[in-house]
Amino acid sequence: MKINKSFITNFTAIVLITLSFIVETYSSVLLFTGLFALSGAITNQLAIHMLFEKVPFLYGSGVIPARFEAFKEAIKNLMMNEFFTKEQLDNFFKNEEKQIDLKPIIEDTDFSPAFEALSKTVMESQFGGMLGMFGGESALDGLKEPFSKKMKSAVIDIVNSETFNNTLQSHMQSSELTNDMLKSIEKVIDSRLDELTPQIVKEIVQKLIKEHLDWLVVWGGVFGGLIGLLSSFLV
Repeated sequence: MKINKSFITNFTAIVLITLSFIVETYSSVLLFTGLFALSGAITNQLAIHMLFEKVPFLYGSGVIPARFEAFKEAIKNLMMNEFFTKEQLDNFFKNEEKQIDLKPIIEDTDFSPAFEALSKTVMESQFGGMLGMFGGESALDGLKEPFSKKMKSAVIDIVNSETFNNTLQSHMQSSELTNDMLKSIEKVIDSRLDELTPQIVKEIVQKLIKEHLDWLVVWGGVFGGLIGLLSSFLV
């Protein structure tokens, strides 16, 4: 059973606030700790929501779907520069007439550039400052491995598609591997990527990192609670 970290954090904060009206001895400590914890958790929860959803009158919200073109461009550049160069295709397709299996190449491909592009998008948004409280860009490092695995799976699906393989086979039979063929491959990739919409990109990224970003809600509650606890002694 999946644990809802956000719910537990908010519930704990509300319990502390409730106890402040019951336990008179430590009422101020419980109240300040609970209020600050709830404030920190809800603020971070709203920030995560704003990464994926456009909120009216809140500038900068919905940054992930808003930058979906940059996301698609990063995928295209990765594919064309990593394993669809003329030299690699010349070597790979030489004397090859059967179904092409690009999976081994994709498995060995470094998807760091695509992840770095995503990290840069997030850090350049208004949420970069918030992440600075948790280590800045390094706070996203834990997402690198699951992101790479998901991206490899997505790219493998693209190159295993019937349209993609038919295009490659057609060029193998009718012409040499020239710059014209590379342009044709690029067109196929563009065509496939054009099928992506802001909503699909949002869902892909959301599935990859939202579970991990839930920890921001937890730590927002923890640090907010600590600040509230210290504040209670200053009143």
